[in-house]
Amino acid sequence: MVAERYLPPWFSVAPMMDWTDNHYRTLARLISKHAWLYTEMLAAETIVYQQHNLDRFLAYTPDQNPIVLQIGGNNLDNLAKATELAKPYGYDEINFNCGCPSPKVAGHGCFGVSLMLDPKFVAEAMSVIAANTNVPVSVKCRIGVDDHDSYNELCDFIYKVSSQSPTKHFIIHSRKALLNGISPAENRTIPPLKYEYFYGLMRDFPDLRFTINGGINSVDEVNAARRAGAHGVMVGRAAYHNPWKLLGHVDSAIYGQPSTGLTRRQVIEKYQVYGESVLGIYGQKPHIRDVVKPLLHFFRGEPGNGLWKRKADSAFQTFTTFKSFFEETLVAIPDSVWDTPIVGPPPACEDPFADIQSLLPPPYKTSEEEEIELCA
Repeated sequence: MVAERYLPPWFSVAPMMDWTDNHYRTLARLISKHAWLYTEMLAAETIVYQQHNLDRFLAYTPDQNPIVLQIGGNNLDNLAKATELAKPYGYDEINFNCGCPSPKVAGHGCFGVSLMLDPKFVAEAMSVIAANTNVPVSVKCRIGVDDHDSYNELCDFIYKVSSQSPTKHFIIHSRKALLNGISPAENRTIPPLKYEYFYGLMRDFPDLRFTINGGINSVDEVNAARRAGAHGVMVGRAAYHNPWKLLGHVDSAIYGQPSTGLTRRQVIEKYQVYGESVLGIYGQKPHIRDVVKPLLHFFRGEPGNGLWKRKADSAFQTFTTFKSFFEETLVAIPDSVWDTPIVGPPPACEDPFADIQSLLPPPYKTSEEEEIELCA
């Protein structure tokens, strides 16, 4: 398998709409060589209907592997065709979205997290996806939907999908989704985290692989989750809002690789080459604002960050090349920030998983096992 060329997905960056595009992933890979990266969710229909314009949606810079393509949809034919069309692009895994709570997706779109209510279809979809690719497949889901939020219902979903399809890897966002009109942002904060459900799954499905997601915001918390037994940990917005200080520790603190002494200056020099190569390749797109967008958090918490952002906002209106844009804006950042590498261990945090084993739900029993007990 392609993925065997890389270190395991102990750490991954979550798929995030409008955020984990080609530009962000290029920046992320310049900082971390071993983090697993996910695309934004792509609807299968988009891939099928744009099959004569696929590079715009599926192409990525050569060094982005290991990279996972996340697709969504509720039409088996389109899922099959989309997976087949993606094959030449060399993704390392295909992930099926069963976790997005957006009204456009889970509501009118009738896919995303709403599919958790139909595990039979998800199993069929995963079988179709697996049949049209030569790389591993996985599901990303929540721990429940609305009132369908018991641990047993989550286990029923995992059991049916894994037993009726080739799916052996599940990424679990440890909150349920509420589809009663709250926003996707509120769905990331209002439903409580239930990490005990995740670790219950690991106990009850020892032959499957599970990646934990939701509420994990630092490398120290990633390592705490792994010490508690998680096969992998997925981080979302923290990796976007503070890429240097979070991703900069991944290779050494999680993967045990020696520090390379990488500096922000080295990253920006390489990113400028990338930026110049992609500006306007699709007519007016991408604009310099699109390509610079992931950099707006690159100096977070550092001297000069506020001035750099103000200069950047003004420069978007007048500068059309990366060289001129950077010459105008990056003078706001002191050399000490530019040339100081990531050093030392990541900041320590309180361990949110210290007592997790004492909180686990009762072991899962399939409906068949329950019937046997009742008849005994």
